[in-house]
Amino acid sequence: MDLDFTDDQTALRDTLRTFFEKESSTAAVRAAEPLGFDAALWRKVVDLGLAAIAVPEHLGGGGAGFVELAIAAECLGRSVAPVPLIEAAVANDLIASLSDAGSSSSGERDARLESLTARAVAGELLATLALRPATGDLARLVPAGAVADLVAVLRGDELLLLRQPDRGPAAPGGAVHNLGALPLADCPIDTEHTLVLARGPAAVRAYRRALSRWELLTGAALFGLGSKALDIGVDYVMQRKAFGVLIGTFQTIQHRLADNAIALDGARLLAYEAAWAQDENLPTADTSATMAFLFAAETAFKTASEVLHFHGGYGYTLEYDIQLYFRRAKAWSLVAGDSRAAYAQLAHRVFGAAPTPAPAPAPAERAG
Repeated sequence: MDLDFTDDQTALRDTLRTFFEKESSTAAVRAAEPLGFDAALWRKVVDLGLAAIAVPEHLGGGGAGFVELAIAAECLGRSVAPVPLIEAAVANDLIASLSDAGSSSSGERDARLESLTARAVAGELLATLALRPATGDLARLVPAGAVADLVAVLRGDELLLLRQPDRGPAAPGGAVHNLGALPLADCPIDTEHTLVLARGPAAVRAYRRALSRWELLTGAALFGLGSKALDIGVDYVMQRKAFGVLIGTFQTIQHRLADNAIALDGARLLAYEAAWAQDENLPTADTSATMAFLFAAETAFKTASEVLHFHGGYGYTLEYDIQLYFRRAKAWSLVAGDSRAAYAQLAHRVFGAAPTPAPAPAPAERAG
């Protein structure tokens, strides 16, 4: 395993960091609230081909890997960009792969599915992934569900593709209010507008793999968020004075910043190792993705929380940028459910320990 970037990957990171810093300023992030979606920025992201970068070239995508997607997610996280790149990228990869596999195995093509797949990959439609299996005829708290045109959701042992009428960037609907300014929504499953992507064990396997890819990319985004929060903290403590001296000279603040920097290095390592494992199709890929997600979520929130406290009361005011990062550091991980259940399920997968029951839906449900 070599986690050093290639020259092309380094160029991609530099380009995307510059792009998001310019196009997703904190002013733009604030303007996109409370829905948390910037349609103009999303169009620019689509024009860059980021949402289809991991889709094979013969299906209209960029033919790159999840390391490249993780780089994009990290840059998005640093700017807390109000676009559902991660959900769209994972959903596009899932839909395209199943559409291609279905046509290859049967020798026949579903014209409607082929059309929707092509439009999603081209960026004409925004696709997303429900992180929980459907409850009856409802997909609950779907990320980007308030703005998505297509939703991939597991119901029983069927993986469905829901075409949402009258939704999208021009007509968001049904958004569930949340402090993280995420375009979450409950999405009803209308049989008339639903296609079956896969059935049986193959559907469950494909869904689980898509969830693990969402985890690793969200872990990369959380690492980016935490890194920027740390930068905000370092800049602030080198300007703010107390008792006539810079608070950055206080040893307790120095130690906490150093601890956060070291933890973020670990989060970065886990995220890119998980992305590499996905690209190499390793048997440990899904477990690595969960590890990366959980550690990055914990680290990003701890970093943003401590930096907010370094600001004192100012940190809680809307005028300061750190609250943008603090709220999202919590919300981006909570959208997947209770982390305690996820840790219990991870222990079960790795060590064979019995998972602890949890009161709320969590990634434990997703792993089956």
